[in-house]
Amino acid sequence: MKFRTDKDSLGLVKIPDNAYYGAFTGRAIKQYHVTGNKAHINLIKSFVMIKRSAAVANMKTKAIDAKRGNAIIVACDKILSGNYVDQFVIDMINSGAGTAFNMNVNEVISNVALEILHKKKGQYEHLHPNDHVNMSQSSNDTYPTAMHVAILLNLKDTITAIETLEKSLTKKAKEFFTFKKIGRTHLMDALPVTLGSEFTAYATAITRAKTAIIWAQKELQNVALGGTAVGTGANTPKGFRKIAIEELAKISKLALLPEKDMQYALQSKFAVANISSALRNLAVEISKIANDIRLMASGPIAGLSELGIPAVHAGSSIMPGKVNPSLAECMNMICFNIIGNDTTVSFAAQSGQFELNVMLPVMLKSILESTDMLKNFVPIFSANLIDGLTANKTKLQENIENSPVIVTLLTPKIGYQKSAELFKESLKTGKTIRELVTSKKLLTNKEIDALFG
Repeated sequence: MKFRTDKDSLGLVKIPDNAYYGAFTGRAIKQYHVTGNKAHINLIKSFVMIKRSAAVANMKTKAIDAKRGNAIIVACDKILSGNYVDQFVIDMINSGAGTAFNMNVNEVISNVALEILHKKKGQYEHLHPNDHVNMSQSSNDTYPTAMHVAILLNLKDTITAIETLEKSLTKKAKEFFTFKKIGRTHLMDALPVTLGSEFTAYATAITRAKTAIIWAQKELQNVALGGTAVGTGANTPKGFRKIAIEELAKISKLALLPEKDMQYALQSKFAVANISSALRNLAVEISKIANDIRLMASGPIAGLSELGIPAVHAGSSIMPGKVNPSLAECMNMICFNIIGNDTTVSFAAQSGQFELNVMLPVMLKSILESTDMLKNFVPIFSANLIDGLTANKTKLQENIENSPVIVTLLTPKIGYQKSAELFKESLKTGKTIRELVTSKKLLTNKEIDALFG
């Protein structure tokens, strides 16, 4: 392998000749070997869009000459078209405040732009990663801005996936509308409900959780770009911030606005913690639904066996014919991971000191991971599990007839005390409440049917 020598403020660094990153990145990749995962594609896109927007703003404010500015813009466009993605080599968890990744981006854009200018990689006297690509910016404001943009981009598909689940549950609620079943509280028999009303409640839970996510993402539309170091806006030309954010909004197709308090934008990670919390709450709701489905589908003989689940693959390597709720189990594990990611975000959000929260990379990794899992798996969970659920009508009806708890519906006619005695007698003798009530001539079958609704 051929090498070139790049120079930074610490000295000389040997870099593979075919690499578009430079000295800072060359040093950083030796230090930040953490997850083994390179940057998320939406983080790369977000940062490159920021650099492109900054170049436009710097040209319009005459902070940079058109030759260099246009070279940066063309370089960014090449990357946004899918080129050079392999050159973003910094681990998702890297230096505090994400400085290492910001410099990885600066160096790649700089070297691509140098080739556009017919110069060699590393000839930074013509176009420098810090002086030109990072002009009017700092890691302090670019990484928080990139966080917001990357999360917003990922949320588009995530919300679509959530809506798929919402529709599947609503459709199943309509299908199961007339199927009466025994309700359960404390895992014990309770008054009858319908399977449809149960699924309607699931759909309502997902709708409420989705609405919270949509509201939470609005906070992310306020960005820190232009705040530079510690939110002072130092080293930015007049008008830069407004132009840069307008350009970023245009290229990202997001409704981005300048955060009014730039110091707040760097100190506080409220918006990030808020969206993380909303994702956690969604995970809590989905996990509850997955658990209910697993319980209702348990059996087919020794369990509840109220629901039939579609077989997506063999359930056991040793027990032939076994069908497991594998997709619900996978959904549970995803939800546990999301809840854990939110804990990480919570710790990181409160760990910023004074003018800057430096725990940004781990927050972003956690939220992008959570949204990736949701957008990837929720459509599969919806199509291959929820849509294929069937109701065991016979079992549902038997449970209602056989459960002594339905005596509750008779208490307005026969009283609480008498109902309690019938409950105990039903358990002791194995006779149904209907059998006991009619044999004792307390009520007729017609009267019982009317009370059972």
